[in-house]
Amino acid sequence: MPKDVMHYDVVVVGAGPAGLATAIHLRQLSQAHNLTIAVIEKGSNVGANIVSGCVMDPRGLDELIPEWRDLDFPIKTPVIEEQIRFLSKNSSIKLPLPKKWANSGNYIISLSKLCRRLAEYAEDLGIEIYPGFAITHAIIENEKVIGVVTGDVGIDKDGNPGLNYQPGIEIRARQVVLAEGSRGSVSKQIIQKFNLENQSSSQTFGLGIKEIWQVDSSLYKPGLVSHYLGYPLYNSAYGGGFVYHLEDNLVSVGLVTALDYPNPYLSPYEEFQKFKLHKDICQVLNGGKRIEYGARVINESGTQALPKLTFPGGVLVGDSAGFVNVPKVKGVHYAIKSGMLAATAVFLALKENKNEANQYQSLLYSSWLYKDLYAVRNIRPAFNFGLYFGLIYAALDYYLLNGKAPWTFRDKLADNQKLQQKIKFKPISYAPSDGRITFDRTSSVYLANINFTENEPCHLQLKDTKIPIAVNLANYAMPETRYCPAAVYEIVQNQQGADILQINAANCIHCKACDIKDPTQNITWVPPCGGSGPQYSNM
Repeated sequence: MPKDVMHYDVVVVGAGPAGLATAIHLRQLSQAHNLTIAVIEKGSNVGANIVSGCVMDPRGLDELIPEWRDLDFPIKTPVIEEQIRFLSKNSSIKLPLPKKWANSGNYIISLSKLCRRLAEYAEDLGIEIYPGFAITHAIIENEKVIGVVTGDVGIDKDGNPGLNYQPGIEIRARQVVLAEGSRGSVSKQIIQKFNLENQSSSQTFGLGIKEIWQVDSSLYKPGLVSHYLGYPLYNSAYGGGFVYHLEDNLVSVGLVTALDYPNPYLSPYEEFQKFKLHKDICQVLNGGKRIEYGARVINESGTQALPKLTFPGGVLVGDSAGFVNVPKVKGVHYAIKSGMLAATAVFLALKENKNEANQYQSLLYSSWLYKDLYAVRNIRPAFNFGLYFGLIYAALDYYLLNGKAPWTFRDKLADNQKLQQKIKFKPISYAPSDGRITFDRTSSVYLANINFTENEPCHLQLKDTKIPIAVNLANYAMPETRYCPAAVYEIVQNQQGADILQINAANCIHCKACDIKDPTQNITWVPPCGGSGPQYSNM
């Protein structure tokens, strides 16, 4: 069947903070020009697939919507108290908090709720927002991106059209904004197609796993922000935990594990369970109720790993590019600012009828966004030399060099290339869950409220079906059964008693860890049917 075709001046892929900020600022700039703008979101509703810590610096929102405080935005809990602690197995030590990395004036929020409110604001400006449509690929003609295509609907698991089959829609635009978040599938295609990373260091990622708890009133301290280093990861992997007290007795607790760890037996999910059992964390959760669970990868590499931000016909914004300040644990205000800078460049390109919004790059370099991130570009890479070296270097860089070191650390290997073979390690024994503070992955996935049709095609595609057993199991002890925080990958026996890989696609919470950490890059995450996936409300 032929595909329907829609035409816009600008189409934005992804309704996160970066994509919505791009659309809003573009409308602000173009009120007299009547530009047509559409935002396409793969989640069933705006915010459904959004996961973040999240302590937000309001600077970006202040610039985008200066009057937001008068417009009932879901930003209610200012940071009142904060601490950073170094954990050992049985104790903790309070560390000094660098002034420039402090959270004074920031807010503890749900990014899911913020995105829903931004979408309402955008629609009031006349921006069209379409949730529930997954973009599968870009339309490229004459080496220029001229639009995107939504996935077909009603395809069965064997790839055949069903009774409810509807072909995808071509959405053509003069400029395409990719705002898919970290490791976006179309962004990945475009970065490879136009070789946007040929001057960049290897991008590295962390896997953030988060839960929302409703805790006892006696343990609840609204506005308290706590960050943790050390246990349970120590030198086995870079990472850190957090506990944030939101409104209504809600607490978000999480652990970020860098995906460049070498030990194939390490499980970020099980390390998170160990983190919650530490007395500093456990005492907050005791007697509480876990109400939501989610996970997502985040960029960690620094400005040296940023790709070229423009390509013929479009731009990358937010985490599609990698705007994250790792030591400050911040990304939302950078996402918003990058969207505003991109909107300015796109508007100028449209006015001048240019294929590429080239001014985006120069606007970035002269902005506070780039200055902030450039100053901390070496902090995360320094931890590649070990936890204690990283802490010492962070202090040196902050207090003596003031972020102006004449050198830049660069990663030459991607996260999957740093995974080593099982022969070098002993298996890690993790304790069974207690059903009170710690939980198995199956019960956790239930709290992600996943929407998935059992008969839809598997969106976790293997380039070679033999590699999981012949390589991953034989050499790496099947790491996908551990780095996946949703029990998607499982080793079972077929009727002949041979090991095979079973992919439980219905469990997928769209974290993208498999697309990054698979040692041979044999797994490719592609968008499932529009509206499939987690249905987050408070993340």
